[in-house]
Amino acid sequence: MSHFNDFNNAQVAKLPNHLKQFIVDQNYEKYTPIDQAVWRYVMRQNYSYLKNVAYYPYIKGLQRAGLSIEHIPDLQTMNDNLGKIGWGAVTVDGFIPPAAFMEYQAYRVLVIAADIRQINHIEYTPAPDIIHESAGHAPIIADTDYNNYLSYFGSIGTKAMFSAKDFELYEAIRKLSILKEAVDADEFQIAKAEKELRYINENMGEPSEMALLGRLHWWTVEYGLIGTLENPKIYGAGLLSSIGESATCMQNDVQKLWYNIDTINYAYDITKPQPQLFVTETFQNLIDVLETFANTMAFRKGGTESIMKAIACKNVATAVYSSGLQVSGVFTDVGVGTKDEVTFIKTTGPSALAFNGKQLAGHGKHYHADGFSSPVGRLKDAVKALEDYNTIDLQTLGIISGEKAEFIFESGIKVAGTVKNIITENDKLLLIAFKDCTVTESNGNILFKPEWGIYDMAIGETIVSVFNGAADKDAYEEITLISKEKTHQITYDDKTLKLHSLYQTVRAIRESGEGLDKLAEIFAQLKTNHRQDWLCALEILEIIYHKKIYHQLEKEIQVYLEIKAGRELDHTKLISDGLHVIKNPVSQLITD
Repeated sequence: MSHFNDFNNAQVAKLPNHLKQFIVDQNYEKYTPIDQAVWRYVMRQNYSYLKNVAYYPYIKGLQRAGLSIEHIPDLQTMNDNLGKIGWGAVTVDGFIPPAAFMEYQAYRVLVIAADIRQINHIEYTPAPDIIHESAGHAPIIADTDYNNYLSYFGSIGTKAMFSAKDFELYEAIRKLSILKEAVDADEFQIAKAEKELRYINENMGEPSEMALLGRLHWWTVEYGLIGTLENPKIYGAGLLSSIGESATCMQNDVQKLWYNIDTINYAYDITKPQPQLFVTETFQNLIDVLETFANTMAFRKGGTESIMKAIACKNVATAVYSSGLQVSGVFTDVGVGTKDEVTFIKTTGPSALAFNGKQLAGHGKHYHADGFSSPVGRLKDAVKALEDYNTIDLQTLGIISGEKAEFIFESGIKVAGTVKNIITENDKLLLIAFKDCTVTESNGNILFKPEWGIYDMAIGETIVSVFNGAADKDAYEEITLISKEKTHQITYDDKTLKLHSLYQTVRAIRESGEGLDKLAEIFAQLKTNHRQDWLCALEILEIIYHKKIYHQLEKEIQVYLEIKAGRELDHTKLISDGLHVIKNPVSQLITD
């Protein structure tokens, strides 16, 4: 498999480094013959059922995304196909942070978990896997209205403010999903992780912007229905890739409600089937609802309330002054005036200044290693905002490089020192740096002393926007591109390797039509040495049923599977669904 740098896909090539660091090689060779059979089983079940209930483009969309029922998709093939509709795909290792996931969407790149669910989680897995991501999300990407919604959602989601609790929740979900998919999963550890997740979930407090957006994402991208309340069709990837829930969700006991802004009041639980689902008439309605919510968010509102969200987040956020100057760091304090306006902001720890998403030269997090603080507002008795002062205005005020100057803001904050440097961008004054500077509040409280070094005073009358993360992520974040060596290597014992070999032989017989006489011997080995397996026996039955041969063997396997379905409750539905698809065969994928 080629490494991601080699991908011939325009969208993947545009990704910034802070997103590229999550990409891992797909390592196609790691998929076992059982993995391939799991993919084929789920896709045949999906196709058998979804051709009646999926939103129209789903089946055609599989092909347009470079997917087939027969094989786990190869990432390069997907990229070649998605590239034709202006999208791309990358493989990652399990759950990645929600903000990064959103940003990939904004760049029109699908994030696909490289792993595939184990056979014992064939119906549903809480961990992201290649079935969910590619068979769920990719097929509908070809619909223009839908993919516009997806990328627009990504651009809004990238800006959403988190709470510190959201980070805890993400870590708890990732931990549980990894434990559940581990080959040697410890039941005690899983139960403990489930308990921790439940506790965090039940004590989240007021939901953050990201939590509310997460609900909109869940009830649309993952679990959305489109059409009418009486006859909706599935477009949500969580439903499209769950052979269990795609069938049960259409029953009457799952309530169907219209999708609108009130949907943000419905929380969800990823571990249980959903009690209600939301139906949209059009994909445009999804964009309209998202726009309504975006208008309430800190990145559009700015002001005191938005800085308070940044302080509550306890993680890196960015505040944007009306001049366009962007301050990124962990916000710890805010000054508030008599009219509830921001008069002062403060970050603690590594901070950086930027303009238009690009870090200002010399103002990275190593220079502002201990934090950044600055007044916000208008100068006392000024006729216009300080950011609108031109060179002549500044000279009139005596603000000249190398000269002493004094500023008194309407809030009463006073800045006095020697002007060292003045930075402007796009005819806006962004920053004045001072030597020998003292900053005091009207009550005499000292905010900055000359011995602390250079004082950089940010300029802007108001805070117009506050959003999650750094303004220039590539400059701010430590980029450690993940090595391709770090993929999970599972060691299989001899017995499992022999089972893999049986699956491989059955596939070769099915695809070539040769070696049919070996099937009875393979079934005998399954019965003797691999009694826990059910899927390989189903695949043998499929071949002989359609070839109309070996009627005695056909009856024997049918009885074997029916007894198994009766005794092994975990396999009852899987076996009967498999038998149904054999006897009611799906035609091959329809072509364009």
